[in-house]
Amino acid sequence: MVHKILFWSGFGLAVRFWQLGIEMRPFWNRESLWAYPVFAAAGGSFGYWLTGVERNQLNILTGRRNALMEKRKRRAEREGHAGIIEGGHDDKQIQQAAVLTGS
Repeated sequence: MVHKILFWSGFGLAVRFWQLGIEMRPFWNRESLWAYPVFAAAGGSFGYWLTGVERNQLNILTGRRNALMEKRKRRAEREGHAGIIEGGHDDKQIQQAAVLTGS
């Protein structure tokens, strides 16, 4: 989490340097030094927001994966392949068993 916030803070600073470079203004002008923390804070807040988005997406994907695994387990038990799932075989072997039985 911290590395993303630091990266986007650095990106905000890079944007400020780029802006001043395009305008051909000096980087360390005393009147415009206040903008560096503003750009860094804006980038850091974006990184913090992005971390929350990623966490929410991972929670959704984990929930969907668990739901699919439960569905596959119920289907295999219903079709008589309970030993495959309980034996610790992976999804590829379950799919191959389903193809062999024609379902």
